[in-house]
Amino acid sequence: MHNPLVPETLEGWSLLHLMYRVRWDRVRGLDASDLQRIADEAVTALEVPADEGATGYVQVLGHKADLMLMFLRRGFEPLAAAQLRCSRTALHELLEPTVSYVSIVELGMYEMTAKIHEQLGAKFTPGSEEFERAFDAEMETQRGRVMGRLFLGVPASRYVCFYPMNKRRGETHNWYSESFERRALMMREHGMIGRHYTGKVTQVISGSIGYDDWEWGVDLFAQDPLVFKKLIYEMRFDEASAKFAEFGPFYTGLQFAPAQLGAYLSGTVPSL
Repeated sequence: MHNPLVPETLEGWSLLHLMYRVRWDRVRGLDASDLQRIADEAVTALEVPADEGATGYVQVLGHKADLMLMFLRRGFEPLAAAQLRCSRTALHELLEPTVSYVSIVELGMYEMTAKIHEQLGAKFTPGSEEFERAFDAEMETQRGRVMGRLFLGVPASRYVCFYPMNKRRGETHNWYSESFERRALMMREHGMIGRHYTGKVTQVISGSIGYDDWEWGVDLFAQDPLVFKKLIYEMRFDEASAKFAEFGPFYTGLQFAPAQLGAYLSGTVPSL
């Protein structure tokens, strides 16, 4: 039964972030041809057809990680296969895992959920079999309309920022005890800020409730890293963030082409 207090979501790619430190002490013992061979093997192992997913490569800035791999796949079994293939490459012998994150690309449907409940409630008794069938059919229609957003490839932007976040559940401010209407209003305000940055940043939201330690993962892609600072700072002032948002660690870096992995291991900043 569809709960009118819970916003529906539409799901796309299953998503796995893997962060590593590079064992530079081991890398230094290999010559350029060995490093290129190792890189080529790894890239080939992690390649997938575009309709089955994508793999992103990011050089991470700072001490939390050196390399971030992003696996987008159609389900957890393909994610498990990608992780296994990565673990069995010679590249993995040069890496030390630091952090991972499991989630599913998600599109929240606050406004649409309320509209569908209102429209169908005028025709069917909420909770009835007729209502549930009509609701599922309408959600499938909506899914077809936004398929491109749910199964977007890794955006071809140079700079990447990833962070996990929660909606606060404290004694004073608890997102989940707010009314549906209040939450929808705050999310509408939150979304309007993001629309101001259309064309400057691509945002991929993934749900991780039940999968990892935080409730959502956020990936931002842009050609200018200054956009991350401005967007996230501006969003801190809307009510949904100011009262209810909790943020985890941030990982920022430079996305690079898979063919540049060998250059990265050889000590060159890899290009996109």
